[in-house]
Amino acid sequence: MPLEYEKYLQEVLIDEASLQSRIAQLGAQINLDYAGCKNLLLLCVLKGGVMFLSDLSRHLNVPHMIDFMAASSYGIGGRQSAGSVRIDMDMRLDVKDKHVLVVEDIIDSGHTLAFVLKTLRNREPASLKLCALLNKQSRREVDIKVDYIGFDIENKFVFGYGLDLDERFRNLRFVGVARADAATDE
Repeated sequence: MPLEYEKYLQEVLIDEASLQSRIAQLGAQINLDYAGCKNLLLLCVLKGGVMFLSDLSRHLNVPHMIDFMAASSYGIGGRQSAGSVRIDMDMRLDVKDKHVLVVEDIIDSGHTLAFVLKTLRNREPASLKLCALLNKQSRREVDIKVDYIGFDIENKFVFGYGLDLDERFRNLRFVGVARADAATDE
């Protein structure tokens, strides 16, 4: 019997082994960059970043805190940016004088992350950096400095490993490309 996601999958873009290998490399670099840091805060942008955050955190030797923020410019089922960004859930920890590393699943237009980063800068962290699993540079409309990039990808709609297809399939252990006609609202 075929797996439920298979009818929506055009191709596996990044397999599980490649994901885990690259996340380990990112963790090693972050360990070097933040060696001796006592107040590192990993801020996960929900919902998509949670898988990446969990795996990345396990590769860090640097003591760190974790918090969450949800911001969106997409509607449920949306595949194009709505243009305006809102904070759906704010973090609980104070970032003032902390070294904040924003952990994001994917950056495409950059509008959401630009808004999140501006919001965080206003809260006066000691430093602010960005770690993204996936980077769609060709879609960028806002200039954003990404300090740590897992993979640069082409402009394809992807799902799996935290990224959803109409709020489903975040649990997949790989990143796949959705077929152009894929819609789960049947």
